[in-house]
Amino acid sequence: MLAALALAQFICSFAGSNMNVMINDISEDLDTSVQGVQVAITVFLLVMAALMIPGGKLTDRYGRKRCFMAGLVVYAIGALLSAAAPGLGVLIVGNSILEGIGTALLIPPVYILTTLLHPDVTSRARAFGVVMALGGIGAAAGPLIGGLITTAISWRAAFVFQALVIAVIVLLSRRIDDPLPPDPTRSFDTAGAVLSAAGLVLVVLGILAADDNVWLTVALLVLGTLVLGWFFRSARAKEASGREPLLSLSLFRSRTSNLGLATQNIQWLLLMGTSFTVAAYLQVVRGYDAIQTGVVFTAATLGLLATSLSAERLARRHPQRTLIMSGFAVTLAGVAVLITLVGSFSTAWAFVPGLLLIGLGLGVMLTPSVNVVQSSFPEEQQGEISGLSRSVSNLGSSFGTAIAGTILVAGLTTGAYAAAMITLAAIGLGGLGAAALLPGGRSLAAPGTSSSAEPRPGT
Repeated sequence: MLAALALAQFICSFAGSNMNVMINDISEDLDTSVQGVQVAITVFLLVMAALMIPGGKLTDRYGRKRCFMAGLVVYAIGALLSAAAPGLGVLIVGNSILEGIGTALLIPPVYILTTLLHPDVTSRARAFGVVMALGGIGAAAGPLIGGLITTAISWRAAFVFQALVIAVIVLLSRRIDDPLPPDPTRSFDTAGAVLSAAGLVLVVLGILAADDNVWLTVALLVLGTLVLGWFFRSARAKEASGREPLLSLSLFRSRTSNLGLATQNIQWLLLMGTSFTVAAYLQVVRGYDAIQTGVVFTAATLGLLATSLSAERLARRHPQRTLIMSGFAVTLAGVAVLITLVGSFSTAWAFVPGLLLIGLGLGVMLTPSVNVVQSSFPEEQQGEISGLSRSVSNLGSSFGTAIAGTILVAGLTTGAYAAAMITLAAIGLGGLGAAALLPGGRSLAAPGTSSSAEPRPGT
């Protein structure tokens, strides 16, 4: 069961990063630009972020396994459509829309099932370590695997590869049993789903528009903020009247969870922002092909794999706050090394030390951040918090690609590359600050039990 869940996280993370090494191939084949490919990547991440909360909520009504299987089918259809895309528009429909919807349906069950099937913190850390390791490897090794497939066959074959992996997951998923029965009587807040999705879309579109029109950016950001404010006000009104909103505001009463969500968002912003920045720079500025670009990213993949698979041992020996703070510190050091060496040397080896440190740092903190959030809530709230957690993480991925991509598209030079990485590092400092405010206890309570760090939400 864990193999199916971890592999599902792998392929979704892979989809978010493997296109980074196909920028030149896709733009030439589909007669589009680097910015067009960036839009496709960002829209995929954005659709996931916008629909992850509704996706998590649907698991309560229709069941976790049913939503998981439906997501796999939608994803596979999107992958096959992308493989046959005659133009950028169809690619966006297949990859960005359908794969994004499929991911939003299947990822919340991954985290809910992992949490429910592993009641104690240590076993859950081990399980999440496997899931997050595969997810991190998918994101970090996406460029390498995508580069190999693109060079050996074509970029279209990379989408066929995704469909084949989905078929394997479907076979493995036959043994999964839903530990909680679905509740068809649960209501679904359609208006809330529309408002939350619209607000998130407007905010990310505002960032994407920054290199073309500053005033449009400001307008979209303000409008997105207002729509999100409307969403939260509507949720508060529904709760006050006894109705069930899309997202219970009680989820935000846990200070520990809020800080954990902030670290998750920034971790994925750093991972996907760095991936896009380095991949675009290697291909557009230095002229590397897909496989050369992918090989450079092997350093980050190895670092992330080494620390992610050590999650259980690290969780036994160190407080989760220590792990998250250490992860940010190592990642930021990696960014500094990357900027310094690449600015001083023209060889590809200049990328290795920095990317290795970034991979090591991200691998250390991905699992404890998820564990902090999931462990802050009882079983009956796992659907909601899983959707919120994944939405926040994927929104971070969207922000990373949008922010870094916007800076690069404005001027693909060494200066723009350094500016993008410095911007990511500055945001990473915010993540380090959030991690420093987390409780310093050695363990967190399992769902359904009280925590010594703080009271359960609503108490």
